[in-house]
Amino acid sequence: MATALLTTIALVLIIEGLLPFLAPNAWRETFRRIVQLSDGQIRFFGLTSMIVGLLLLAAQGLFQGGS
Repeated sequence: MATALLTTIALVLIIEGLLPFLAPNAWRETFRRIVQLSDGQIRFFGLTSMIVGLLLLAAQGLFQGGS
């Protein structure tokens, strides 16, 4: 379980690092826009992200036969 968690965190960090590495100006502009959002808008994006993640995990479990 610890290995899977570390692998998952490593993949998240790699994916998160792609945009600032490949397109730093676009990343900076996107970050500027995010900072200007209200708390409610940021929470909505966070909630949406968590729901999509949970749905992906559930779908993975269904496709693997629940294991």
